[in-house]
Order: sequence, then C-alpha cells, then structure tokens
Amino acid sequence: MKLLLVVLGFISLSLGVLGIFFPVLPTTPFLLLSAFLFARSSTKLYSWLLCHRHFGPYIKDFLEHKSIPLHVKIISISMLWVSILLSVYFVEILFVRILLVLIAIGVTLHILSFKTKK
Repeated sequence: MKLLLVVLGFISLSLGVLGIFFPVLPTTPFLLLSAFLFARSSTKLYSWLLCHRHFGPYIKDFLEHKSIPLHVKIISISMLWVSILLSVYFVEILFVRILLVLIAIGVTLHILSFKTKK
C-alpha cells in the first residue's frame, strides 16, 4: 500500500510541475495531494517535499495560512471555467454537459471557501 501511495504521490507531483508551465493544470492542489500521499507513505519523501526550495513554500504557505492569494483565485477560477465551457461546447451528451457545469460550480465554491491571502 505504501508503494502505491508513493507512486501516486510522484504522479501528483509530476502533474503539479506540469501545472507550473501549463495554466490549465493547477499547481498547488497537486502539490498538496503529493504532500498528503507522501505523509501517509514516507516521512523521508514528505520532509524532502516540504524542504524543497521550489515546492516547499507552496505547501507550507497553504498549510500555515489556509488561504489563497487573490490572483491565484482569479486565475484558477478563470482557467477552470474556460476549460469547462470549451468542453461543454464540444461534448454533445447533455448529461456530461450538466455534470461538467456542476463540477465547475462545486470547484468554484470550494476555491472561494478559502480565505483570501493579503
């Protein structure tokens, strides 16, 4: 089980790194997921991630303040809705369209539920 969590942690970390270069992928949630998975599987990997000079500050800042900077909220929600609306436009199945919009609403509300970091 620990090996599976480590593998999933590295997959999540890889997606987080890709999110740095591709704005469609969110960086911080994938890094937080990696931290969660590493904390459950390997204290060494968890410590490495928290002490990493590029990834550590993202994770530590969120864990300490439980807040998201305003510009990150704006970019995240904007990119979310652009990608969802494009998907809705290209998908022809009504159920999938409705599901995508409901997911976008849920994620938007979740992002907005965090305090805004000043």
